[in-house]
Amino acid sequence: MQQKYIPRSGFARAVDTVERSVIALILGLMTLITFVNVVLRYGFNTSLIWGLEVVLILFAWLVLFGISYAFKITAHLGVDALISVFPSRGKRVMGLISAALCLLYAVFLLKGAWDYWAPFAALDQTSGRWFPTGFSATRDRAFYVTDQVPMPGIFRWLEGLINQGEAYEKLPRVIPYTILPIGVLLMLFRIAQVTLRIIRGEQDSLIVSHEAEEAVEEAAARNAEV
Repeated sequence: MQQKYIPRSGFARAVDTVERSVIALILGLMTLITFVNVVLRYGFNTSLIWGLEVVLILFAWLVLFGISYAFKITAHLGVDALISVFPSRGKRVMGLISAALCLLYAVFLLKGAWDYWAPFAALDQTSGRWFPTGFSATRDRAFYVTDQVPMPGIFRWLEGLINQGEAYEKLPRVIPYTILPIGVLLMLFRIAQVTLRIIRGEQDSLIVSHEAEEAVEEAAARNAEV
């Protein structure tokens, strides 16, 4: 049975609080924008024209940011029917194999995330088919903007940095796409942390195990305390 994630230091608690706060903030903004749009549409026959696009962007941020956090707290679901038949040492070996495959996948994903995001930041993509072997000249896509999201004044500095001084009429795509390399890098980091915990014997799997049984046990324990 997997142990619940418990921060063991003040720094770990601070980081965990920030991560949970970011997830809560994104969920809150998505809910608020959707609610306001519904009220405007059915109550005033108008809407936030950029509302749907912002919600889609926030949802992408939520998913990509949440993946790494779920790895940290061992919240990803998985099928452990086969793993459960192994003894403790076997479970640990299977967990390490799974972790190695996830690390390899995250490395591939990180290369793809960078190569997709880099042109929008006026940067070069990496060369090499599977692993980065350097950088190759890439067509600049920094002038690409979102469909409806207006350009906030706090990002005007990007015009001189990556858009050759030309003004953005709408939010440049480089900003919402930034979650691609950041989210995948966080995922790689969290998988590496989990791998170390498996090596140290602190857990034996990347996934949450028997989550339904654990939920029932927790509910029964709470009822017994009442």
